[in-house]
Amino acid sequence: MIVPFAAGGSSDLLARAVEKVWTKYSPQPLVVINKPGGGGVVGTEFVVRSKPDGYTLFLGYGSGHDVVMPHLQKMPYDTYNDLAAVSRLSVHSVAVCTGAKSEFNSIKDMVAWAKKENKPITSSVSTKAGAVDITITALGKVAGINIVTVPFAGGADAVTTLAGGHVMIGGGHPSEIMPHIKAGRFKPLAVALPERDPSLPDVPTLIEQGFNVHTWGSIKGVAAPAATPKEVVAYLDATFKKICEDPEFKKLMADLAQPIMYQNSADFAKFLQQAYADYGKLIKDLNISIQ
Repeated sequence: MIVPFAAGGSSDLLARAVEKVWTKYSPQPLVVINKPGGGGVVGTEFVVRSKPDGYTLFLGYGSGHDVVMPHLQKMPYDTYNDLAAVSRLSVHSVAVCTGAKSEFNSIKDMVAWAKKENKPITSSVSTKAGAVDITITALGKVAGINIVTVPFAGGADAVTTLAGGHVMIGGGHPSEIMPHIKAGRFKPLAVALPERDPSLPDVPTLIEQGFNVHTWGSIKGVAAPAATPKEVVAYLDATFKKICEDPEFKKLMADLAQPIMYQNSADFAKFLQQAYADYGKLIKDLNISIQ
């Protein structure tokens, strides 16, 4: 199972949770391999070019480099025709945080500071042109302020940068930021979903704070090379469905602050197309480009 991001990010944490219960439902051992680079493209392309026999999978299908990046730049593969959707496992919201010592206690505080001081806000993001990057960029556009995003090889690195005080804010998924919130290092300012995230119920949405920005966050599904036989995809899908229903997996996911949001292969493929279209509209409406 290829995770195209660095270890410690939300996709990697999800993969490790799957790995822990996998052997209950499949006799074939599962090995998780991190292949970060290119904002997720390097690892994904590895899967696209792999033998379509069901033995090489991609976890994180629906992340920003799938639903966002193709709108902004040419990709070395076709995100939807070169991969087969297997199952959706989860959807991770984008949360905006700042350091515990920051003077910002809300998004409105941050925007007021940026306008008063006439200075840019610096933000760490997991990958260039990913879901977090596009959400933070959209916030800057809507708020009328300059937010400079600093991309990394995955969510863990981005969160570590914010924890070190090297940037003013950061975007991350709940599983990545929750340990820092519990330890008192971060203050969560907002989530970018249309409604509040169950894993961060006390954190208001951007919309609640007067900023009309909402995204799908980062979708976390499983894919295989496009030519993988349908019966193999069906077998894998059935296996992931059993995993999503497993009590141990449910507890692992709750502890990670990751909601289980299973969809079968056909429904997941349709959902991806809708998410892709929605991100495209957001990018067009806000005239967003990644330089």
